[in-house]
Amino acid sequence: MGKGDKKTKKGKIAMGSYGKKRSHSAQKKVKAPVKATAEK
Repeated sequence: MGKGDKKTKKGKIAMGSYGKKRSHSAQKKVKAPVKATAEK
């Protein structure tokens, strides 16, 4: 259960691979703040 384990997130980072534990979409955690429109 470390860098050599392909099935863990840490192992996938070390290998440079992606999968269920480390998906491409998981890297985009920061979202732009939604601008609130002025209500009349």
